[in-house]
Amino acid sequence: MSTSERLIEATRDLLWERGYVGTSPRAIQQRAGAGQGSMYHHFSGKPDLALAAIQRTAAELRATAEAVLGGEGPAYRRVEAYLLRERDVLRGCPVGRLTMDPDVIADDVLRAPVDETFDWLRGRLARILQEGVDAGEFAPALDPPGTAAAIVATVQGGYVLARASGSTAAFESAVAGLLALLSCRTA
Repeated sequence: MSTSERLIEATRDLLWERGYVGTSPRAIQQRAGAGQGSMYHHFSGKPDLALAAIQRTAAELRATAEAVLGGEGPAYRRVEAYLLRERDVLRGCPVGRLTMDPDVIADDVLRAPVDETFDWLRGRLARILQEGVDAGEFAPALDPPGTAAAIVATVQGGYVLARASGSTAAFESAVAGLLALLSCRTA
């Protein structure tokens, strides 16, 4: 792995663990095994490196979601596969955790890939839900954009509840409840 790749990966890990303020250039360099000169050779500073890390994390989340959502089968099964896919629930979502970081949220450039990722996910889910409505899998009254937002909110909120309790049970319960609601096909 190149020095720039090690720096990006170290920053991704540290942002997830410590947030933006808690991620110092020194910590990044130590985790990456890179010197200060190497860091500033590849990136103009911490904000530039953080942006590269956030963009990579966002792209990875989209790819992981698309691998499940873009599969074959009925809409319900694809949404179910997304909700039930393996996750490190107690660690939380690496993109969602960035929304709790005031320095990321206050910076339009750093916040943009986070916002774009959640917009993409809601849109992707809404299209799948619309496919399900069109195929008669879901009630005609189902609101695909609103339901997509509820799915994303359930996952993100499930992470928060699981972390608060120190148990995956809260996340699993939220997902099971949402799937039960989605399986109701009455008009």
